[in-house]
Amino acid sequence: MQAMDSAARHTTALSERIRAAAHDKTPLRIRGGGSKDFYGLKLQGELLDTRALSGIVSYEPSELVVTVLAGTPLAELEAALAAQGQCLAFEPPHFGAHSTVGGMVAAGLSGPSRANVGAVRDFVLGLEMINGQGEVLRYGGQVMKNVAGYDVSRLMAGSWGTLGLITEVSLKVLPHPVAEATLRFADCSQQQALQHLNHWGGQPLPLNASNWLQEDAQSQGTLYLRLRGARAAVHAACLRLGGELLNAETTAADWRASRDLTLPWFAARAADHCLWRLSVPATAAPLPLPADATGPFIEWHGAQRWVQAPRSAAATLQQLAQSVGGSASLFRAESPHQISGISDFDTYAQSSAAGRTSAQIHARLKQAFDPSGIFNVGRLSANW
Repeated sequence: MQAMDSAARHTTALSERIRAAAHDKTPLRIRGGGSKDFYGLKLQGELLDTRALSGIVSYEPSELVVTVLAGTPLAELEAALAAQGQCLAFEPPHFGAHSTVGGMVAAGLSGPSRANVGAVRDFVLGLEMINGQGEVLRYGGQVMKNVAGYDVSRLMAGSWGTLGLITEVSLKVLPHPVAEATLRFADCSQQQALQHLNHWGGQPLPLNASNWLQEDAQSQGTLYLRLRGARAAVHAACLRLGGELLNAETTAADWRASRDLTLPWFAARAADHCLWRLSVPATAAPLPLPADATGPFIEWHGAQRWVQAPRSAAATLQQLAQSVGGSASLFRAESPHQISGISDFDTYAQSSAAGRTSAQIHARLKQAFDPSGIFNVGRLSANW
């Protein structure tokens, strides 16, 4: 009860500060642990820290639902779930020890198992937020339905704090898989890996995550495949697919490193290269990358491809991704202390009719939730 009273006081204080900022047209920068400050066009405004809103409000393991305050450390939530044999199945990246639950939802980023289990937004059941007028609003199946037709609780996933301040979120959780195995397929070219993944994806196999990379110039490449599910299903899949069965303890650490982009492939990035994220159809063929690019590092069964390339490669990478029906965005800048500085949202909006329509919808949503334009100004778009 005391924790709930404390949360209510902090929420009231934040609401009052936002109301005053809206009146004075003072930009506010929403920030939890700051683990994702590397992403976006720019960071500006008075800091609005969410970390005082910390703690698990309610947790019903038998119902597979947890409600958490937004400033709660992500590691703390995962530890509480693990104690009950449960987890966040979408494996949210941490990018640092101070990552928070609110930041996880606002960023909308998912880990290696995204292609199999779904994204962050698929696990958001409801939330409480403060809009740009200082109003505390609740959305979700148990509370209210947005009359405009939007599932607002899921709309906030990936909004990067541009629509409002998340104060509390309810999430669906899942039991830890009963069995897990990682298979390694050496001397596997990119083309072969994509063919394997597309073929296996159409079969009743417990595929959960995959990585492909060329670890050195002498090899064609290596495909790593993670299986999760019932013991019989995982065992049968291992026998059927072949490959080399790897040590479970070692691979657990490797998959966490894959989640947080700290594998040696990412750490070896050249000083003048940025990290680019290409989102493409899983069935897309290997892309002819620029000569000065390194990669790709492929995950999500082919749908997410990381490339290391200089900033000057922006147009080429965007054209390549768009040619197969995807998109490219600058995820990390050259320096770890620098934000990306490219408005990928605006670039997408200018590239096609669909992009322009999407931008118009986003602009209307921004006007509805933050009419004074005070939240995370310039984070996603140069225009708001």
